[in-house]
Amino acid sequence: MSSSATPGVDEAVGQRIRDLRRARNLSLEAVAARTDLSIGFLSQIERGLSSPSLRVLATLADVLGVGIAALFGGNESGGDTPDAVVTREPQRAELNLWRTGISKQLLSPAGADGRLNLFLVRLEPGGSTGDELYTHDGEEAGLVLEGEMTLTVDAETWTLRDGDSFRFASRRPHRFSNPSGDTKTVVLWVNCVSAVG
Repeated sequence: MSSSATPGVDEAVGQRIRDLRRARNLSLEAVAARTDLSIGFLSQIERGLSSPSLRVLATLADVLGVGIAALFGGNESGGDTPDAVVTREPQRAELNLWRTGISKQLLSPAGADGRLNLFLVRLEPGGSTGDELYTHDGEEAGLVLEGEMTLTVDAETWTLRDGDSFRFASRRPHRFSNPSGDTKTVVLWVNCVSAVG
């Protein structure tokens, strides 16, 4: 987690959120009212001055009517055309939530219209979505490829290890973390969002 790279990550995510908000003709005040986040905090996110948690990004994606993959933005490699079928490894967009120890690499073609998205999620030792449970649109499933992950859905918590899998409706309050102090966790994660109606 080099400090020189992290401000650029926050700026890129913030710019993408601002672009999506403006494209939908939403003011910061309107987004704040729908998310229970302050206008000041939203402004800091859009200017790259604050690094949002996965919970905050999921909430913003819902308000903007997109899946979280849309917050990754496009890439310069040309792999995000509307009818793209294949994503080559160098074309993968990545969302690095460096303050939480979580990174999500988009394995499916990028774009705001995709309802089904495949991610490679990496959790650094101790990486977590936080203590607070969160919800968002859609359904998710995954397979732990390496390491160990603690998953809480509603009031139940499981420890998943290599080869364990899961599936749940994203509207159920949830959170996840890597309980290990020295081993990285890698999860193949699928998100499917409902059609924007």
